Amino acid sequence: MKTSEMHWFKFSSPQNFYHLAGRLQPWFAALALVLTVVGLWISFFVAPTDAQQGQGYRIIFVHVPTSQMSMFIYLVMAAWAGVGLAFNTRLSGMMASALAPTGALFAFLSLVTGSLWGKPMWGTWWVWDARLTSELILLFLYLGFLALQSSIDDPRRADKACAVLALVGVVNVPIIYFSVKWWNTLHQGASVSLTRAPSMASTMLTGMLIMVAAFWMYTIAVALARVRNIILERERHTEWVKHAVE
Repeated sequence: MKTSEMHWFKFSSPQNFYHLAGRLQPWFAALALVLTVVGLWISFFVAPTDAQQGQGYRIIFVHVPTSQMSMFIYLVMAAWAGVGLAFNTRLSGMMASALAPTGALFAFLSLVTGSLWGKPMWGTWWVWDARLTSELILLFLYLGFLALQSSIDDPRRADKACAVLALVGVVNVPIIYFSVKWWNTLHQGASVSLTRAPSMASTMLTGMLIMVAAFWMYTIAVALARVRNIILERERHTEWVKHAVE
């Protein structure tokens, strides 16, 4: 047990993690590509037309996964940032920085696809609905994290400042998730729940779950690629980086 723990602990070093990420990233990228193709095929060509929403409902196969990922990535980013703040580990801040752009992308896509769905269903592109507003706040938190990171020259000081912002912003995630239960909103409730049967056809559910898995794989692949670049940038004065880029 002790040997196994020591084996994994070595990857907390940026140098060791750089090489591990390089080996894993192509596999996750390949899985993301395959799952995305399969998921989109099922979602747009196999899944039946919804009886009430018609063909317009198909945007949920992108909207729901992006919304879920925007929240989950923020939690993971804040966890990495918190570990870095508590234990002063270099890799933790790098991982938080690597996740932030992808989280911002998914938050933006969630809002855009939500507006595209809302126009035909609600008759408007935007309403100050509790979930939409809290998701917009999440996008601003991501953008604030990125802006703060780039505004501080010292990476270690930037990591600590961003960690505080990330941890404070965590309170917004449960607000997004539970907003449809806490307030009377236009946004519909969850179609998939761990406590009850899904309210959609099995083919629709299959397409949804595959798209969620595809976005997971994409997130991991992009984060690993980005953190390798961050490691090279921050460790550029070390001997091992000079050898790695030769």
